Amino acid sequence: MIGEPLLDTNVVIDLFAGQLKVVEQLQVASKVFVPVIVIGELYFGAEKSMRVEENIARVTALIPLVRVLTVDADTARLYSIVRQRLKQAGKPIPENDVWIAATALQHQLTLISRDQHFNLVEGLNVATW
Repeated sequence: MIGEPLLDTNVVIDLFAGQLKVVEQLQVASKVFVPVIVIGELYFGAEKSMRVEENIARVTALIPLVRVLTVDADTARLYSIVRQRLKQAGKPIPENDVWIAATALQHQLTLISRDQHFNLVEGLNVATW
């Protein structure tokens, strides 16, 4: 795998569920990155869950254990390129996922996700755990 891991929302949810493969992979990673967009999705999921406080606490506890990557002007520029290429190809992906892909590209990280539509993003290194 090229590049350090950038976790998508579905992988963090697998981590919270204790999925062995994800836990094992994270134990050997020297650094783990999470886009701020994913943190927002996780908080949103917690807010609409049956166990709001417990799930908010899980997300909050994760933040100091990973490097949260925010968006900036460079991310925005990559976002525009990725979104336009996908639009031209007639293969749009969810808006938040364009931001996540742009973050991975900007920092040259491997996006860890189960979402197959990330394979449509040119130049994006994607892996599944």
